Amino acid sequence: MTKPKSKDKKSFGIDKRVVWEAWQQVRANQGAPGIDEEAISEFEGNLEGNLYKLWNRLSSGTYMPPPVKAVQIPKKDGGGARTLGVPKVADRVARTVAKLYLEPEVEPTFHSDSYGYRPDRSALDAVGACRERCWKSDWVIDCDLRSFDSFDHDLMLKAVAAHTKERRVLLYVERWLKAPLDKGDGNLEARDRGTRQGSAISPVLANLYLHYAFDSWMAREFPAVPFERYADYIVAQTKSERQARFVLGEIKARMADCHLELNQEKTRLVYCRDPNRTSSHEHEHFDFLGYTFRPRPARNGRGELCTSFGPAVSDPAAKAIRRTIRRWRIHLWNGASLADIAQEYNTTVRGWINYYGRFHSTELVKYLRRIDEYLVRWAMRSLKRLKGRRARGWQLLADVFTREPELFSHWRLVRTNNWVGGAV
Repeated sequence: MTKPKSKDKKSFGIDKRVVWEAWQQVRANQGAPGIDEEAISEFEGNLEGNLYKLWNRLSSGTYMPPPVKAVQIPKKDGGGARTLGVPKVADRVARTVAKLYLEPEVEPTFHSDSYGYRPDRSALDAVGACRERCWKSDWVIDCDLRSFDSFDHDLMLKAVAAHTKERRVLLYVERWLKAPLDKGDGNLEARDRGTRQGSAISPVLANLYLHYAFDSWMAREFPAVPFERYADYIVAQTKSERQARFVLGEIKARMADCHLELNQEKTRLVYCRDPNRTSSHEHEHFDFLGYTFRPRPARNGRGELCTSFGPAVSDPAAKAIRRTIRRWRIHLWNGASLADIAQEYNTTVRGWINYYGRFHSTELVKYLRRIDEYLVRWAMRSLKRLKGRRARGWQLLADVFTREPELFSHWRLVRTNNWVGGAV
């Protein structure tokens, strides 16, 4: 299908070029099929006809979103499962069209410490800001919101209406909020609140709702209390325990006013203990976006060893990394070369390093060394001269490392941390 011309418009003024851009984003993201089990490739088989039909319905105001498919995914912290609402391919394109119209209108309004699902912001930016503020503040309010399933539809639509004059956006947002959930048992679950994660428009709507429910309220009521919010995960820093308890009480009341609720099991006050802050408290560490913040060995500006309150890869994230490495069963790759193994897994390892290696990477190294242990076991199985000779297996790996230090992605990180020489 050729890129459409902009003059093709109807009563609601949906630009065909926007539909085309939305399709490009959906195709790039791929994703699971919706309730009709139609894959991206199948939709693309009649791309021109499918996109024209979608544009025609969106432009005339007759587009009615179908039910979304309920998909359970485990939470990263191991605390149960999260329900995603997976739309059909055409519906994903439609929701992306709405996002492309709405996001530029709301984005300039958002708070600078809102980091989730925003252009040019990332989870690592939030972790970095939190790290620096924990050095300056003694107490942390660690909050977890039950938000996506709790958003009040009337308040959501009021917020959308305040930022756009586009009738089409408001019309379809209302319809998407009410689109039923298909759990696969033949019954449809009606929606009277919340917005299901799993579509392009949901993060924008969530950020808009929480901007008014939390971000702008905090900036107005507690301008001296910094915070970092990534979707429904919130961390705020205070100077004293008394201030932390007061602010937390006010946050709870505010959330109730906005029809939201804190997860009581995960919301708590944390003391940022280090050599300069020597009191004690029930909680002296917390997890935020895959990192655990706690006292750790570090070096000061003069290069001297010290203890600092800061982040490193969290225990749940490290456990998931170890489990993944174990499932690879590298030591059983008979007939493969080291280059074959590296090509298979380097992309995944690079992703771990790029994210969990940003702060206190020495903690991540402890888990990535398991890859080398499996490689030595592989060498002992694959090469007869190394059978039962672990020390020679390590020496082989050291020789390969000397010749090809970039062969495995994690070797760059362990070399930086002066680990390989001692291990192999």
